[in-house]
Amino acid sequence: MTTESPTPASPVTAPNQHSQTAPDSNNTARQNSTPVADFFELLSSMRFAISLLSLIAIASIIGTVLKQNEPMPNYVNQFGPFWFEVFNKLSLYAVYTSWWFLLIMAFLVTSTTLCLIRNTPKMLKDMRSWRENVREQSLNNFANKAEWNSVHSRATLTERLSYQLRQRGYQIKAVDKTDATLITAKRGAANKLGYIFAHGAIVIILVGGLLDSDLSIRAQQWFMGKVPFEGNGLISQIDNKHRLSLNNPSFRGNTMIPEGQTSTAAVIPQASGVFIQDLPFSIHLKKFIIDFYSTGMPKLFASEVDVRDNETGKTFSATIKVNEPLVYKGLAVYQSSFEDGGSKLKLAAYPMSGNQFKVFDVNGEVGNSTPLHEPESTNTDAAKTAQYTIEWSGFRPFNVENMSANGQDLRAVDSKKSFNEKIVTSLDQHSGSAAKGINTKDLKNVGASVQYKLRDKTGQAREFNNYMQSVKIDEDWVFLAGMRDSPSEPFRYLRIPADDNDSVQEWMRLRAALANPELRVKAAAEYAKNAFSKEESNDKLRSQLQASAEKSLTIFAGNSKIAGFAAVSEFLSKIPAADQERAADVFMKILNGSLWDLWQIARVQDGLPALEITEKHAHFLQLASNALSDAFFYNAPVYLQLKSYEEIKASVLQVTRSPGKNIVYLGCLLLVLGIFSMFYIRERRVWVWIKDQPDSKGSGAAAHALLAMSTQRKTMDFEKEFLQLKNELTEAAQQP
Repeated sequence: MTTESPTPASPVTAPNQHSQTAPDSNNTARQNSTPVADFFELLSSMRFAISLLSLIAIASIIGTVLKQNEPMPNYVNQFGPFWFEVFNKLSLYAVYTSWWFLLIMAFLVTSTTLCLIRNTPKMLKDMRSWRENVREQSLNNFANKAEWNSVHSRATLTERLSYQLRQRGYQIKAVDKTDATLITAKRGAANKLGYIFAHGAIVIILVGGLLDSDLSIRAQQWFMGKVPFEGNGLISQIDNKHRLSLNNPSFRGNTMIPEGQTSTAAVIPQASGVFIQDLPFSIHLKKFIIDFYSTGMPKLFASEVDVRDNETGKTFSATIKVNEPLVYKGLAVYQSSFEDGGSKLKLAAYPMSGNQFKVFDVNGEVGNSTPLHEPESTNTDAAKTAQYTIEWSGFRPFNVENMSANGQDLRAVDSKKSFNEKIVTSLDQHSGSAAKGINTKDLKNVGASVQYKLRDKTGQAREFNNYMQSVKIDEDWVFLAGMRDSPSEPFRYLRIPADDNDSVQEWMRLRAALANPELRVKAAAEYAKNAFSKEESNDKLRSQLQASAEKSLTIFAGNSKIAGFAAVSEFLSKIPAADQERAADVFMKILNGSLWDLWQIARVQDGLPALEITEKHAHFLQLASNALSDAFFYNAPVYLQLKSYEEIKASVLQVTRSPGKNIVYLGCLLLVLGIFSMFYIRERRVWVWIKDQPDSKGSGAAAHALLAMSTQRKTMDFEKEFLQLKNELTEAAQQP
């Protein structure tokens, strides 16, 4: 790919001779060329290799920007059906294993190899060459030259200058010419080895990369009828056409092993399914170990396993850690990550629609699904819940979160804003990220969480992520209930305030009461009754206030289209703008007072005593009303709260066979040696033409010396080196 450029004036051929003969030889070569020769010339040229490298660079940029090997539904959600198909046809979702990327790699290997074949012999020949056919006239054409006379004879001067050049690390050769002696010297010839090593390293690394790619898997698809498996099923029952043999030369697959279970195969993901790679041994996971830093962040993943050789029956124990793989029978087993192995969960289900406040139990197992229905119930809301299925997708026994907030989550509404602005601000503050508004770091373990999907009878699903324990945010303890419509979205969290018993019971009781028209009427009457003392009793005003309270509760309770503060904002928007601020203040006072009485009536109905009006309970009611407004967007028939669990861990191991790994290591070593040789070893050539010359006094023979020096890359250091060499040789020639 890279060849040595000729010096400005060749020491072998004079410049005028070269310019006269080159055009004729070039024309002759073009006339005698054939299409095959032209293609060979193009394939082994530097411009072709650079073009291929540019294509690989562009492909690498695409592979970096676009997440690779994600589930296909994620790409559909991100790009839409049209562009999903376009990118899929171009294999952009798996760039580094696409046919066109591997083809470019193959061409680059071929091009670089041919370039090496063409130029390596020339470089090696030039390294061994002394360039002794130079003439005196050619040396006079060099830019870096010097001449001087010496009183010493030609033989003595030759000996002195040769010694001086050896002292500076040059290899020398003295050649007798007609009435003259030529000293030719060279240093740094290993510079050309740098070019050979660097370009050879590219070939070696590319070959190693191709050996470790899925080229062998593609070959089995093309010639052996192997096809990816699409669907679900037990690995042991999957047909042989979806399985790869033990002799598969290269692969990289994963296996997930729950504690106490055994794996005998790895799964190799493909764009349209998976391949099952059988292993020559089985791996039994005895225990998965995870350790943490003081901040709660994981610092150690390790798997204690028993490995059994399927051929000999030999069994041995091993511990697989991150960066400490198990290597056996040419396969390396790495600790990749960890998952849930099917933890058993017990949850309490709270209805989120209708006026029922009836809690029922739900059991689940991560990785499986559970029909959602309220047992032994005939009410309409229970019938609706029976139309859903819970798909348990994840469980985490710990969650390290940044809990240092700046107060935006539960900030009081700014009284200087219009009511509509306040509503928008409130909705933004009370929904969104669980750690919204965080500016500083305060990492804490906030306990366990469960992740699941609720799928309705039409197949539509929403994903939920609920924390088991209450979390302190801005001095308030709340339960976080997250929801999102698609995996590409972040979770948006409903914040349910914790009551005096650190539960969601009181909020759920208030939610059910708000949905009950009869209780709303009672609460409005109670509010109107408590608003007047006996002395101020006025039936007409009480009746008007009761109607206003009932209307405010009804508006806040909402309907199937709108509820909460959004419904209140819509109602107030119909009032003239000049009166909206005053009307909003009156409305919110009536609403807050009515909600308090509604809460107490609900407690009494459930056989509990009414609560005293304290600052703590008033603040709870404020948080509860915010959560009631946000609950309209939660859009779920039930809220599931984790009560207890039995954790079952699973280790994710990556199993690889990488025959090209050591080849790549060798290529990297050669690349480092080559680059250092090219940059830090500078080739220099020196010629000294010494001829006899009578001295000016005619008293004896004297010698005349002509020095010339060249290098591949002229630098300021080279100019300094030439001056030093000239001075040293001149001084050596003049010494008696």
